[in-house]
Amino acid sequence: MSPASNNLKGIPIFAQTEETHSVGNIRALLSEIAASLEKLVKTGETGMIDLNSLPFAPGEYEQLRQALGQGEITAHIEAIGPSEIIETRYPGVWWVTHYNVEGDIVADILEVTMFPEIIRSQPDDVFDGLARLKAQLDE
Repeated sequence: MSPASNNLKGIPIFAQTEETHSVGNIRALLSEIAASLEKLVKTGETGMIDLNSLPFAPGEYEQLRQALGQGEITAHIEAIGPSEIIETRYPGVWWVTHYNVEGDIVADILEVTMFPEIIRSQPDDVFDGLARLKAQLDE
């Protein structure tokens, strides 16, 4: 046996299992969310984190869901495909998930904002709604 292979004997090797979770990535992500939430409180600046762009280790996505929890508000929107908006247990932090018509996730986003943009009425829609209401009143 070579001297180099003798040195390797003392290095422990651990198999990655479903029960093995990385906490460093989640802690860093939670710190980023906290910094964004602090900006929202101090300046009104909103933030967004695209979860689809993050390389989650096995179990981390579920850890993040558990760490953020669920708050008091949930909304479902039916547009091109369904969307789900969930306030986390931290007001101002929203988990927004968009699905296609087949039910696949096409966007998974954390929005740090007072109110998620997708729920905000669009000016053209409000104008059209006003016109319809006035027409109904004129009947």
